[in-house]
Amino acid sequence: MKSADLRAQLARGCAQLDVRLPAGAEDALLDFVTLLVKWNVTYNLTAVRVPTDMVSKHLLDSLSIRPFLHGERIVDVATGAGLPGIPLALACPERQFVLLDSNGKKTRFVTHALTALGLRNVEVVQARAEDYRPAELFVTVISRAFASLLDFMRLAGHLGAPHARFLAMKGQAPADELQALPAGFRATVHPLTVPGLEASRCVVEIQKGEA
Repeated sequence: MKSADLRAQLARGCAQLDVRLPAGAEDALLDFVTLLVKWNVTYNLTAVRVPTDMVSKHLLDSLSIRPFLHGERIVDVATGAGLPGIPLALACPERQFVLLDSNGKKTRFVTHALTALGLRNVEVVQARAEDYRPAELFVTVISRAFASLLDFMRLAGHLGAPHARFLAMKGQAPADELQALPAGFRATVHPLTVPGLEASRCVVEIQKGEA
């Protein structure tokens, strides 16, 4: 599975994103793709089945938001198969990540993946976002295909420390969702160019408080 073509695709995509991976991270990311392919057969973790598509739609898409991370403590809400949390944790070993999901099947896979990949800067928590009460709040709160912007802030807003950044990964800029945000939130849409993806991608950065 760790073919020269996948390695070249990943390296080329990281160069286009200006992401410099630490030693060993490239191998670990490709090992993660191998795990996804294997577990997908039984657990149906993702609709993406082809390894080359996983590199672009999962790995590079996840890494595209790296420039928008802030602080040392980051939570990935409704992480599913560990996306974008695992690729970001591999790329940012100096940061601490919590991968949060209520689905036991998916948290079992993520826990297995952390052990297989040797990731020590990640904690897995099985809980609903609205029920999770961490001992320490997060500087960056991420969601990928989780909910509307309003529901994201309603369900996960309590996880952010003062001046936290909330990053919602989206396709096209969600104009209706942006308009639905109440007063007291300011949002900035950052267009993303993900190598290998023709579809529109963006990340909406939300902060509490007036501009």
